[in-house]
Amino acid sequence: MKTTRILQTLALTLLATSVMAAVSEQEAAQLGTSLTPLGAEMAGNADGSIPAWTGGLSTSAGAVDAKGFLADPFAGEQPLFTITAANAAQYQDKLSAGQMAMFKRYADSYKIPVYPTHRSAAVPAEVYAAAKQSALNTSSIDGGNGLQNFSDSRYYAFPIPKSGVEVVWNHITRYRGGNVRRWITQATPQTNGSYSLVKFEDEVAFPADMPDVDSAKAANILLYFKQRVTAPSRLAGNVLLVHETIDQVKEPRLAWIYNAGQRRVRRAPQVAYDGPGTAADGMRTADNFDLFSGAPDRYDWKLVGKKEMYIPYNSYKLDSPSLEYDDVIKAGHINQDLTRYELHRVWEVEATLKSGERHIYAKRHLYFDEDSWQLALVDHYDGRGQLWRVAEGHAQNYYNHQVPSYTLEALYDIVAGRYLALGMKNEEKSAYAFGFKASAADYTPAALRSSGVR
Repeated sequence: MKTTRILQTLALTLLATSVMAAVSEQEAAQLGTSLTPLGAEMAGNADGSIPAWTGGLSTSAGAVDAKGFLADPFAGEQPLFTITAANAAQYQDKLSAGQMAMFKRYADSYKIPVYPTHRSAAVPAEVYAAAKQSALNTSSIDGGNGLQNFSDSRYYAFPIPKSGVEVVWNHITRYRGGNVRRWITQATPQTNGSYSLVKFEDEVAFPADMPDVDSAKAANILLYFKQRVTAPSRLAGNVLLVHETIDQVKEPRLAWIYNAGQRRVRRAPQVAYDGPGTAADGMRTADNFDLFSGAPDRYDWKLVGKKEMYIPYNSYKLDSPSLEYDDVIKAGHINQDLTRYELHRVWEVEATLKSGERHIYAKRHLYFDEDSWQLALVDHYDGRGQLWRVAEGHAQNYYNHQVPSYTLEALYDIVAGRYLALGMKNEEKSAYAFGFKASAADYTPAALRSSGVR
């Protein structure tokens, strides 16, 4: 009998550690009152340099041109001040180690123009309601590697997070505007600034937004992702297809590649963790996409807390269709004259590689914008503990569709003196296309051949 009781106690203990409970109704009631509907602090900071959140940008915040590019709602503003290598130490408490390293590496050119803070993040009312349902119902399982009771709410798994991995899940499950298609460009400049471009047509589609999807088969699917290379000609027609799962330990990410030259579809298990990013010249890993994506299971995630930092924000100038890519891409880093940084509260999470696991990044420091849960900065460390790569997510709110997203993702290798810029669309035929009709048949391995026709 005593042995039975011990075993029962052990089983309950193991269950408690493998399933993290959702928050109470009393805690969830803070959403929309003392907290924003997505879980940020509603109030501003003590000195007013971060204002209170009052709903974010409205859908009519600015004009939208024929190609879908947005006018800058803050075009008339000038920087409050500019941080350079000469004065960076004065602001060090609000900068990441990676930003400080950029000042050291590019002392003559890297700078951070700091503008007034605008809490512009906003999503549709039904997404706010979904976030509250997530708070009440969603729990993490398998030590945080998967989600339970999440499929009905769909967004922002843990708007009131209790752990580092829950903050990461908010970034992974954030609202992206439903099904979205985008035409974007990537550059990986050499140290002298010379570069060539790779162009993509990306699609993200969600099971709940696909009327013909088999809900039983898609129960563990978070999203479908398809990426077609459209230029240069030597790569054009290559297509990547990903079925992104919710619990990637239970069911690993499924990926396939269609090679246009070989006219062959093959499984692509390397499209995960530290596998090479598509046509990135070795400058990013698969999980560097979206600043972080994929399964969280190889790291221990420590929630450090919240702090105020200067992060890229409201990057409408950087997205202007009046710019050419030559205006953006410069030696060492993107043109910082086109950037905008603001003071915002962020959640800081430290990721440490688990014993026995493999990844080229042994440690990551991640900083998430509190209003959107979108990653703003990530510092990556190698196995020796040396700072290696610095990521900056230049963000804007696509206010006409109420979607916080990226203008450009930059990943700087401060050792090699090179970087990757992903997501530019200044010279493209269109901005993002939100809400397109997607069919489950379009996201099967059999459909890759037709997608890859040059």
